[in-house]
Amino acid sequence: MGIDPGLNVTGYGVIESRGASVRLLEAGIIRTKRGQTMAQRLLELHNGLTEVVEAHHPHVMALEQLFSHYQRPRTAILMGHARGVITLVAGQAEIAVDSFEPTKVKKLMTGNGRAPKHQIQLAVKIQLKLRSIPEPADVADALAIAICGHHESRIGINLRNSL
Repeated sequence: MGIDPGLNVTGYGVIESRGASVRLLEAGIIRTKRGQTMAQRLLELHNGLTEVVEAHHPHVMALEQLFSHYQRPRTAILMGHARGVITLVAGQAEIAVDSFEPTKVKKLMTGNGRAPKHQIQLAVKIQLKLRSIPEPADVADALAIAICGHHESRIGINLRNSL
């Protein structure tokens, strides 16, 4: 399972792997309401993600690593709240969590650590043999993270440190 965390929109993607091949089981977004309190939004994220975990029982959760941009520290703080809830859901379900830096995911998927969103969407479409690109981009990002988690577990190397 791959997660692209966010307080407003969290993308998720559940894949099944058999050897070197992967196939899509489910993907989507969990959207919280902007008018709600922080506690209400985090509870909504928790409940939505718990539903997905209970439906699929993933073995591993691959999660985008927290990063901060010096011009937008508030975004990193909000993302940290979302990552905390996501990690809590994984802990409650006894799911291992692996974190991946966005640039590493992009490099693995496209060969370019600064690839734009549409390149990630196209790479995910090709690797999962989908009929169309996954939308919104949060879903494609979550699926790309899930694919990275698959490759790391299959190959037995630490992609976070090897790319």
